[in-house]
Amino acid sequence: MVVSQPTRSSYSHLGPDSRPSGSESNQPLTVIYRSIPELTPYERNARTHSKQQIRKIAESIRAFGFTNPVLIDSSSTIVAGHGRVQAAKLLGMVEVPTILLESLTKAQIQAYIIADNRLAEDAGWDEGSLKIELQNQIGRAHV
Repeated sequence: MVVSQPTRSSYSHLGPDSRPSGSESNQPLTVIYRSIPELTPYERNARTHSKQQIRKIAESIRAFGFTNPVLIDSSSTIVAGHGRVQAAKLLGMVEVPTILLESLTKAQIQAYIIADNRLAEDAGWDEGSLKIELQNQIGRAHV
């Protein structure tokens, strides 16, 4: 098990009223690498991933590393990151980075599971910026 250095809360620069309710005051987040068999998928997870999507996630992990830790509760149940764990298995990984959500209640965790997935679906794209980014990527591929 590997532990990374704790970091300050991303809300700390906004003052105490900006932190989500239920969070510990200035509670640092610690990334701990846990073995995949230690983790239990949330049994009522409503989000699904096709085999093609899992392969895409695996390719992203292969290309960029495992940059988005799996969120778990105190019983090592996956709160967010089911697809990343499946992709890690596909890649033959034995451990994944995790963050334990110690300061959230069970009700908050259940709400977060849905909110985490829905918020991403509600996001849009700035078409102009996307076009520029894709052109830059294509240009780099030809260099």
